[in-house]
Amino acid sequence: MRSDIFILGKGFIGSRLGEALSIPVLAEKIYSFEDAQKVIEKYTPKVLINCIGFTGRNVDECEKNIEKTLASNTFVPIILAEVCLRHKIKLVHISSGCIYHYDYEKDGPIKEEKIPDFFDLFYSRTKIYSERVLKVLAEKFNFLILRIRIPLDNRPHPKNLLTKLINYKRVIDIPNSVTYIPDFIKAFDHLLKINAKGIFNVVNKGGLRYPDLLEVYKKYVPGFQYEVISLEELNLVRTNLILSTEKLEKTGFKVRDINEVLEECVKEYVKG
Repeated sequence: MRSDIFILGKGFIGSRLGEALSIPVLAEKIYSFEDAQKVIEKYTPKVLINCIGFTGRNVDECEKNIEKTLASNTFVPIILAEVCLRHKIKLVHISSGCIYHYDYEKDGPIKEEKIPDFFDLFYSRTKIYSERVLKVLAEKFNFLILRIRIPLDNRPHPKNLLTKLINYKRVIDIPNSVTYIPDFIKAFDHLLKINAKGIFNVVNKGGLRYPDLLEVYKKYVPGFQYEVISLEELNLVRTNLILSTEKLEKTGFKVRDINEVLEECVKEYVKG
């Protein structure tokens, strides 16, 4: 296990990173600056990875848990940033790409420099609040902000896109940026090794149409059935967009197209 790098947050992303990269995942809860200070004093990290966040079963639950959502998604990252800059510790914050409006007819893939403008969901607003603060701090301090989006994994988990789609059985057909978790882990490790700072979109190239993923799943589970519905029929406020991977690629990391990983993903998912 690495002794100078620690993860805060034992959820889906924190647990996957910790297991894959042999990084200790801390059980400590952060409610205040004092809590964060105690973590630093106890573990003396050189790098602190913040995977604390709240989405609930889905982002609509954030409206029912306003205090918890604000604390996890906004206050905790800012508290950790303040502690880390005081102790000269590198902070890596797992952020979200669900912070933009997008016009599929006019817009190209969204680059990191674009100012977030999607305020329709409380979840998105809380992520924007913290990211804007950390972005300014990252211009002077060694802070790294990684935007992930709609995580897809090769193993079952309630937060895994494939698990969700299998259970929903009703899907929209709009291309979306997706983060394939095995590729995210490699990108994370790469960015850590080169001591990258600032904001990075860590998604796969291109856009995933959910029916394309489920058609691959049907190859392995022939009896599975699903229905394609329109965005209007979904009747939920959601972000649908494509993020640019250009900045990540310029660091020397090879970004795979999301459609290249579907067979691999589903095959290992079903086997697991």
